[in-house]
Amino acid sequence: MRSLLLPWRLGLTLLFGASAGPGPATTAAAVPVTLFAFNRADEASWEVVNDGVMGGRSAGFVVVQDGTLRFTGTLVTQGGGFTSVRARRPVDLTGAVGIELRVRGSGRQFELEVDDGLRRYARSVSRRAQFSTTAEWTLVRLPFSALRSTIFGQAVSATPIDLAQIRGVGLYMADGQDGPFRIEVDYIRSYAAGEAAHDPAAAAGSAP
Repeated sequence: MRSLLLPWRLGLTLLFGASAGPGPATTAAAVPVTLFAFNRADEASWEVVNDGVMGGRSAGFVVVQDGTLRFTGTLVTQGGGFTSVRARRPVDLTGAVGIELRVRGSGRQFELEVDDGLRRYARSVSRRAQFSTTAEWTLVRLPFSALRSTIFGQAVSATPIDLAQIRGVGLYMADGQDGPFRIEVDYIRSYAAGEAAHDPAAAAGSAP
């Protein structure tokens, strides 16, 4: 019986081909990820960190209300000279090329921090990039390649950001100018190479 089955099996192999094993792995295109939409007060727990930890007197305040995050306060350059707000958001951003925000503010310079948990010399490495604000809603795109690696504001040599290990994001006010500041953020999301900027205002205007 075995000798009769072998030619039959050989014929099926020639007709349909040998059963294929697993094909080569394919990499899915990066899908934009909304990190924060600010549509719920309990979406995330935002923590303010002022320069009091370094003897400074700056003060920051944060509230999520009416679909936006509002970070306000007063910067005092004598001492630490910074205030920040941050939240945890563990996420894999592999394949993305940067972070997009829709913001408006008091015309001052802010910084976005993206935390991947890297540590050097027993200290956390901060990955930050600066952006400007105006009184009008503006789309800001910050490529990951623009992030500077620092420890306590001092540049350090570090490996590229690990997009598979993102832990959270933050906003910094540290532009070296004394006085009040304000920024509102409509959303924070990743974006992929070649992807058109996401503009909710334009989308709403084109709706029937």
